[in-house]
Amino acid sequence: MITYNEQTQTFHLKNNKISYILGIEENNYLTHLYFGKKINHYSGNYRYPRTDRSFSPNAPNAVDRLLSLDTLPLEFPGYGYGDFREPAHNIKLANGSRINDFRYESYEIQQGKPQLSGLPALYTNEESEAETLIIQLKDDVSGLKLRLLYSIYQNQSAIIRSSQIVNESQDVVEINRLASQSTDFPNREFELIHLNGTWARERQLTREKVHTGIKVLDSKRGSSSHQQNPFVALVESTTTEFQGEAYGFNLVYSGNHETVIQKDPFNQTRIISGINSFNFGWQLQPNESFQTPEVVMVYSQSGLNDLSQTYHHLFNHHLVRGKYRLQERPTLINNWEATYFDFNEEKIMSIVNEASELGIEMFVLDDGWFGNREDDFTSLGDWFETEGKLACGLVELANQIHDKGMKFGIWFEPEMVSENSELFRAHPDWALAVPNREKSLSRSQYVLDFSRADVRENIYQQMTAIFDRIPIDYVKWDMNRNMTEVYSILLDPTMQGEVAHRYMLGLYEFLEKLTNAYPNILFESCSGGGGRFDAGFLYYMPQTWTSDNTDAVARLKIQYGTSLTYPISSMGAHVSAVPNHQTGRNTSLEIRSNAAMSGVFGYELDLTQLTSNEKTEIKEQVAFYKKHRQLLQFGTFYRLESPFEGNDTAWMFVSEDQSEAMVFYFRVLAEASHPLVTLKLAGLLEDATYQLNDIAVSGDELMNLGFYIDSELHGDYATQRFYLRKI
Repeated sequence: MITYNEQTQTFHLKNNKISYILGIEENNYLTHLYFGKKINHYSGNYRYPRTDRSFSPNAPNAVDRLLSLDTLPLEFPGYGYGDFREPAHNIKLANGSRINDFRYESYEIQQGKPQLSGLPALYTNEESEAETLIIQLKDDVSGLKLRLLYSIYQNQSAIIRSSQIVNESQDVVEINRLASQSTDFPNREFELIHLNGTWARERQLTREKVHTGIKVLDSKRGSSSHQQNPFVALVESTTTEFQGEAYGFNLVYSGNHETVIQKDPFNQTRIISGINSFNFGWQLQPNESFQTPEVVMVYSQSGLNDLSQTYHHLFNHHLVRGKYRLQERPTLINNWEATYFDFNEEKIMSIVNEASELGIEMFVLDDGWFGNREDDFTSLGDWFETEGKLACGLVELANQIHDKGMKFGIWFEPEMVSENSELFRAHPDWALAVPNREKSLSRSQYVLDFSRADVRENIYQQMTAIFDRIPIDYVKWDMNRNMTEVYSILLDPTMQGEVAHRYMLGLYEFLEKLTNAYPNILFESCSGGGGRFDAGFLYYMPQTWTSDNTDAVARLKIQYGTSLTYPISSMGAHVSAVPNHQTGRNTSLEIRSNAAMSGVFGYELDLTQLTSNEKTEIKEQVAFYKKHRQLLQFGTFYRLESPFEGNDTAWMFVSEDQSEAMVFYFRVLAEASHPLVTLKLAGLLEDATYQLNDIAVSGDELMNLGFYIDSELHGDYATQRFYLRKI
């Protein structure tokens, strides 16, 4: 899959879908030549034309005025020798200079795909599935070496990139930016798609034209954040869900991130992805190296659905690990919106008993079971059972739930400490804080310094004491504030720019240790809902609570945007009570269940307060979901109608063999004399016949002609569900 042509001095990464081509120019500059649809053989003809651009200085040792780094499409650009665009690296040398001149030195091609030390990364199940190119660049003056890693899978339209700096000098150097990837596109008109939002309104899809200048999409919050997900796509103006070119960039990282998109006056677009350079300063000692997180770059020539399906397959098959990789996830009931902190054994067991009768497979005890936790002002960090709150105790509660044939889950927020807690009173220095400055509270809690081994060990011992005593099947791992006062008292003042990343490395080390020690526990990540929904966490936890907003209508946009890059099997989605606790909206059980079935299905309400008719409806929903769970969690997902473009939303799931499909349609607001709606499907076998309701219809008719949505749908928040089976 990877070849080097010595005559043309080009590297060609290709499979049956894509090509990625790099070239070595004169004076050993490494350039980007192509990323896109497969090219069987590259002739070497497509070289960037040499043009004398005014005020674009010539590269050192250039033989004429035609070679300028300011215009050349570079594979990993720097600053200081005439490229005035955004650099992929910014490294301060011992003499105070920030000018580095990395030139091509050597290459290596490996079978398989290497893991990254201390970082989540995609993997291979068999070594033959992938190949990896490692290109080494060198700065002869500074003694630094730059290693660029490129991996390609046999049957996926993706290139996985990262970078590594090796300090072979005798001096300490300071890394202020080291991107995971940089890609230059010559003379392309692009639109930018990105996922932004806030708490309860995560991953809202924004599409805008790329204009001349610089746009930065980032998080400085210590997490991937509700506000800006570490995924972007560059697309053509004509790209839709089903046609047109699209390039996706997803950073496999859960902390501060940065994507820079720059379009220069010559219509060249540069996109750089990696750890956020803001306040970043890594002291790289002699003979040490620094590794960046991976970026998963996906190309599609057939629109956004194809882009998403590539991400879904890669993350399900080559990122999620352990027992629950490709395994159906249980339906659950969570007590949070049913009881909040106000619960006891009788109340919990009344919900459990109802859930058992309805066929729900797991009960999750949310916040409020530990320390003196009767509200959100206290006890984070005190991970011991509250005496007397549950008369039977947690062990007996878990046993009673297991006796019902259900699994038992529990909530933790391990990275946080309450100001009012035994842990904080004993170790106030364990929270992130700047000496001699006041600390800022958020939700009456501080962030524990997870860059410290002693902090991690204390929390680990507390958690494992619970795990070893109580038979737990599931853990909801929460994080309910962002980082402030990012400072660690154990680190030298010159190293404070490392704290945010060292925190992430410490957290990843903790998660690796914990999930390996308890491989049978299903872990779900959460950060006030979807505040840390990223590929980095999926490496340790196969699913994420998509949003604290459980309103079915709001979830249409949240889940639609999330699906652009993250698989359906990773999206926790629950039916909650009405009026909805976040929006106050009243919706039917039908639309709430249809929205939640388009994810990892569960409930978050007080089952004891429902009518007998509602319980019957829920029992039928649970049975239906369990019957079709494989299709709904791991089927090929197609977005059909976007909630960001109109009043209607539609999506569908198709089984791998295309023998069955499930279609969901949602109409938000009713209209008098509503126009007729035709829904065209996707992903079916053209020459197969499918049973749709009581009618036999061919696949090509369903995809090319479609069918009418029921014109008798009345009222706001209407929905329909269709199951298709090949006959």
